Amino acid sequence: MANEIVLEAKDLTKVYGTTIKNEVLHQLNFTIVKNEFTSIIGYSGSGKSTLLNILGALDQPTHGEIYFKNRTFGKMSSDELAAFRNQNLGFIFQFHHLLPEFSALENVLIPTWIYAGRATNKYLARAKELLELVGLKEFMSKKVTNLSGGQQQRVAIARSLINDPTILLGDEPTGNLDSDTTDQVYGLFRKINKDLGTTLIIVTHNDHIAAKSDRVIELTDGHISRDYMNNSLTETEAFEKVAPIYCRTCKRMSYVKSNL
Repeated sequence: MANEIVLEAKDLTKVYGTTIKNEVLHQLNFTIVKNEFTSIIGYSGSGKSTLLNILGALDQPTHGEIYFKNRTFGKMSSDELAAFRNQNLGFIFQFHHLLPEFSALENVLIPTWIYAGRATNKYLARAKELLELVGLKEFMSKKVTNLSGGQQQRVAIARSLINDPTILLGDEPTGNLDSDTTDQVYGLFRKINKDLGTTLIIVTHNDHIAAKSDRVIELTDGHISRDYMNNSLTETEAFEKVAPIYCRTCKRMSYVKSNL
């Protein structure tokens, strides 16, 4: 179905504290459609990670609602939320959170142990397929401590896909990677987006990732200050729309400095 809405935020507000209140998110409203690759950008403290945690059912809004295919998170118990996350959402973080005593294959299978209680032949076959998809066919049996940082992130990506999630959420997934490895991970995201039909929502400070995503949501002090599509822009236009503010380590610093 074209433009099928998979996630919707209505009047999303997050307040921390009771005596002294800090409103981090202010009545956000937006929808995420199926197969969309969205980057969430903004300065540190703008509310990006708070928003991602709420979208991923890891935290609850103070006011407002999150709907997943018309089902609201707010009416789920903690056990229902845990089961929902495991079956519908995949998570990738800046730090891989892999278990060092286990192999790459075993790390990918961990979510299935939680859901199914054991690694069935079906999940074992899928884990191998996913490791091959991310380019680690020859490294399945290696302990993750013997893999490079980029390879470990690929294991984390494969793990996030093991339960065939509708939405993949990433919190600075390329934050600890060099530029070449970042490009490789972006390529993986696009392959996952295209071949598996997975919807991606990525919090990033990387201007190149944001410029090459389908959509950019920019947060400023907990408000949506910009929300636009990149598909009507050339790659240069998309980069320049983001880079003057968010470029940190890009190769085109001369452009950024001249526009600050």
